[in-house]
Amino acid sequence: MSRTEHEAPVYRTSPRRVGKMLAIIIGIQIVGGAIFFTHYDYWNSYLPQAGRLQEEQMEKQAAAGAAAGPSSTQGTFTGKEIHVSLKFVESPDFKNYGFNAPIGSQGADPEIDVNPGDKIDFDVTNGGKSFHAFAVTASSSGPGPAIDGTTIGTADSPMKPGEHGTVSFVPGSAGTYYYICAVPGHRELGMEGKIVVGGGSGQSAGGIPAGTGGTVPATGNKVDFTLSFQISSDFSKYGFNAPIGSPGANPDITVKSGDTVTIHLSNPSKSFHAFGVVTDPDNPSSVVWNAAFKTADSPMKPGESGDVTFVAGTPGLYHYICTVPGHAALGMNGNFIVK
Repeated sequence: MSRTEHEAPVYRTSPRRVGKMLAIIIGIQIVGGAIFFTHYDYWNSYLPQAGRLQEEQMEKQAAAGAAAGPSSTQGTFTGKEIHVSLKFVESPDFKNYGFNAPIGSQGADPEIDVNPGDKIDFDVTNGGKSFHAFAVTASSSGPGPAIDGTTIGTADSPMKPGEHGTVSFVPGSAGTYYYICAVPGHRELGMEGKIVVGGGSGQSAGGIPAGTGGTVPATGNKVDFTLSFQISSDFSKYGFNAPIGSPGANPDITVKSGDTVTIHLSNPSKSFHAFGVVTDPDNPSSVVWNAAFKTADSPMKPGESGDVTFVAGTPGLYHYICTVPGHAALGMNGNFIVK
């Protein structure tokens, strides 16, 4: 017989070994995929170019300091105390970020208008699905540098989804500051709000500066007004005295500083409401002069009525709103002007 007839085939592997190899490969892919998707928030928190550029940006901004801008340090508390609630949010496609709403949406990145020496108490919640860090900075771009004592978390140790923190900032000089997300790249995606100190851009359409909420002694002059909570039949429009867009809705109330103001309130609508005069209509907790009747937790029921009396404080533009969350955005928001 020939040699070829006696040689047996040599197998380099076997079906059993192939099965084991495939099992190992598939197992590695499954474990790797699980690690990636369970830590998706972490990967999404850092944009590709952010890590490489962060150190360079911080060094340049620290060197530049605030030579042409406001003070980059905390000031001394000499004024009023202002409470501001902020929430990190992202759009469903993660293209737009913002505070309280994604940039471009109503209520996003509310502007804060104060005076030097006022104390801003920030109450910050991470309501998004990504990691974030809060800071106040005098820099008009980039992730900082942050003003000492104004941070909640950092880019390296950020706030996880659902986490909450508080911090205070006292501006030492006039100018424009910014509250931002300090995770590199998130500011550019929309997480930036202005803090205008000392008569910045916070004005009404009529040129009236935003009110600061300061108190003044009563002059003895007394004025009163009547307002009722109204809702359209389809519940899409809210307002005072009439649904927004209708004649007589949300009339301007104009008083003088030091006037004792009484507002007669009634709730003929089918919903629950509460009243307050505020500095920021997007922040129902920014009530001034104890000018509130009922609260979101204990509101006026349909058919109820009542009065609130207070002394109008420092001149400026304020707002009277329904302080039940969402109602001001639906139309229950009128101008309260103090001269």
